Amino acid sequence: MAIIKPYYQEDRLKTIDSISYTVEDLILKDKVTQKDIDDSGKLVIGNNVCVIAYNEAGKEIYSSDSLGQLCMFDKEVEIEEDKFVIEKDPKKMIEILKNRSPLSMEMSSTIIDKEMALYGRQIKANLANYYLLINTPLEPIESYVSFILNQYLYVAIIAVGISLVLAFVLSRRISKPIVDMKQEANKLAQGNYDASFKTNSYSEINELASTLDDATDKLSKINDLRKDLLANVSHDIKTPLTMIKAYAEMIKDISGDDPVKRNEHLDVIIKETDYLNRLVTDMSELSKLQTGNITLSKANFDLKQCVLDVIELLSQLMEEKNITLNTELVDVVIYADELKMSQVIYNFLSNAIKHSDEDSLIEIKMIDDENRIRLEVIDHGEGIKEEILPYIWDRYYKVDKNFNRSVNSTGLGLAIAKAILEAHNARYGVESKYGEGSMFYFELDKDYDEQIEND
Repeated sequence: MAIIKPYYQEDRLKTIDSISYTVEDLILKDKVTQKDIDDSGKLVIGNNVCVIAYNEAGKEIYSSDSLGQLCMFDKEVEIEEDKFVIEKDPKKMIEILKNRSPLSMEMSSTIIDKEMALYGRQIKANLANYYLLINTPLEPIESYVSFILNQYLYVAIIAVGISLVLAFVLSRRISKPIVDMKQEANKLAQGNYDASFKTNSYSEINELASTLDDATDKLSKINDLRKDLLANVSHDIKTPLTMIKAYAEMIKDISGDDPVKRNEHLDVIIKETDYLNRLVTDMSELSKLQTGNITLSKANFDLKQCVLDVIELLSQLMEEKNITLNTELVDVVIYADELKMSQVIYNFLSNAIKHSDEDSLIEIKMIDDENRIRLEVIDHGEGIKEEILPYIWDRYYKVDKNFNRSVNSTGLGLAIAKAILEAHNARYGVESKYGEGSMFYFELDKDYDEQIEND
């Protein structure tokens, strides 16, 4: 009741105001029809009010009542400390309205314990004045309130029931894929890389599932690479150690007193030891580069001369395979770590020689593009299969999975080159067509430091 009452009272006051103007129009109308009277009566009855109007002489000119015994017009009221019955003494009411119009006040019914509203105002016309009074309850009828509250209760119960059902359905729809993903995550945590997070749910969950599937795929590849790395490093270390042990035993048991044989066996031991040293050095350098624990010694240097120096280092290997080298070099000074960039160029060119046939051609090109310099190493050898290209920069990635150790290579060259180029913020890549050859390249900004040069 307390919730409904303020809204009900506000509505009653608005209704009284509307009825007062309707009755006023009826009183001031030149010719009143029976329809006008019936319409006003319906308005009064439909809004639970009683209405009465007097002329200047106190004569009743209009009345309509839907309250019956509740109407206050035939009961004693107290207005301005004066008690009287409106219907018995209308002139007193008229005098009050002449001085106080409009009049709006609350009072209590003597029949029922309800607040009532009394509204009155003067209606001014050209030839005469009229006085209108309206009376209505300000509190809703109990049966009406009970009905409304019951309806609200039923509606609330239904709404809560529907909400619970919807909440259950939605929670199941949202939580089920998450529960499934958790189970798949447990599989992944146990090393099962066949886990799949695919689901058909809301877009955010689908995006999460897609991200987890991508992460699972990458973890699977990393796991495979880890296994390969362990197998290959083990093989790389085991083979020279076996050779060293075998030849040391041969020196001890057989060739110790034969200078020629002894020197041959010692040469093998030295070569294998050198290989182990290169392997450890490359792995250490790669680890430092990838963890960012190395500082680049940048300085201005002539990239063309750097390329020529690398060519000189590898000239004997090219002569052994009768390889023709064509170069298109330009004079350009760049700001970078010269020793590290030499390693990259050395790796690109040595790979080209390794994978080129005898009597073939290798090209080295430098392309000067205003703000950047591009270096390309092109061979016309065996080439690389398209599906393998994304993985050639990985440590110990093997094309045919049949690992053969190279005495001259540790298998970490491209991984080191990648780390060096990324440390220089360089663009790099490879273009290859199987059976036709490959092109390895990198691009560097020409950050020539004039201050260093002047110093």
